[in-house]
Amino acid sequence: MQPMSEPATLTAPAMSYTRMLERVRYDGAYSTRERAEEVTCAVLAALGRRLAGEERVELAARLPRQAAQIFTAQMPETAPVTGWAFVKDLAARTGGTLATTRWDVGSVLGVVAHLAGPELLDRVLAQLPTGYALLFGRAELTQAA
Repeated sequence: MQPMSEPATLTAPAMSYTRMLERVRYDGAYSTRERAEEVTCAVLAALGRRLAGEERVELAARLPRQAAQIFTAQMPETAPVTGWAFVKDLAARTGGTLATTRWDVGSVLGVVAHLAGPELLDRVLAQLPTGYALLFGRAELTQAA
């Protein structure tokens, strides 16, 4: 697979929805495209419940149209939820185990991180509580006390 490039503009996603699903399928080692799509929809909807503001709008603009529709169809919830609680909530909603749900989240959010690019991803992570950096495939950096 060729590496994904940074999006050129906010209005032109870097890849199609089909290509996004292929990448999730490859990264997550899912046996079918249907499974990759099921996981992608669940994770994007869950992320849509967590992210608000300018970062939400910019991220939606960088996602393929179908992915952006899934993401933005969710109303952001006001109560902050850690990365681990995000995984637990998604596992409860989908009926998956914590281990497989964590794998699913990482498979999808890794692709989302590439589409977002480093600058927007930094801002997204700054808005979210602790634990999300690892879900996006980044080290969780904290300041020493």
